[in-house]
Amino acid sequence: MGNLRTTTVIHRTFKKWKDKLNTIIFNFDTSGTPFGNQDRNSLKLFKLEDKTLNVKSFRVPNVINQLAYRFLRKSKAQRSFEYAKQLQSLDIGTPQPIAYYEYKSLFLFNKSYYVSEQLECDLTYRELTKDFNYPNHEVILRAFTRFTYNLHQKQVKFLDHSPGNTLIKKVDDDYEFYLVDLNRMEFKPMDLEARIKNFAKLTTHKSLIKVMSEEYAKCSNESYETVFNLMWNNTQDFQRRYWRRRRIKNKLKFWKSKS
Repeated sequence: MGNLRTTTVIHRTFKKWKDKLNTIIFNFDTSGTPFGNQDRNSLKLFKLEDKTLNVKSFRVPNVINQLAYRFLRKSKAQRSFEYAKQLQSLDIGTPQPIAYYEYKSLFLFNKSYYVSEQLECDLTYRELTKDFNYPNHEVILRAFTRFTYNLHQKQVKFLDHSPGNTLIKKVDDDYEFYLVDLNRMEFKPMDLEARIKNFAKLTTHKSLIKVMSEEYAKCSNESYETVFNLMWNNTQDFQRRYWRRRRIKNKLKFWKSKS
């Protein structure tokens, strides 16, 4: 990384592997096994003795954010690491955080990496939106809703509560849930409207929203009608904003290609 300054923070239980972790980060571009979606950030798997590590390399931000991350804001890697530890302290599932690395010049932020233990799962929430015949579909959906209610009760607002960001693991006759992609979170009390708005990115299927509304109403002692109306209206609002942004982005791409 040339003359860049390095910040390295390693979880206390993994400090004995510091040299091996440093080697993984140093050789990230030329080693490891690519994993998952590589569109925005690069994700790779590495072996560390009997463990598999998931290393996320965040792309270099634009110049404005390079200044912001250098002087004003915590990096995505640092937030991911700290939020994972905070979730663990609240007994909320997330892959074991291991370390984060940051590279900075005197005035600008460059790259950052977040290292966690790879967690094998049976499905994500996304499968529930695509395969309505998935075994125990409604049981899992209701358990997921209770998991989200538990997040809200513990004052966790997961801003990226979207279909691919909750890993689901079947354990005997029960299901366990683990949050990933953690760098956007808030820890604060939420009123009912804020809680239900947190479901807006998950699905467009009314049948799923009916089930989640019914289960959340049971958990919160609110009326089903109140919860469903909030959840359905927030979902529709999110979809309208999403597709409006997509149309604007496509028009900009079109005019750029014409110029």
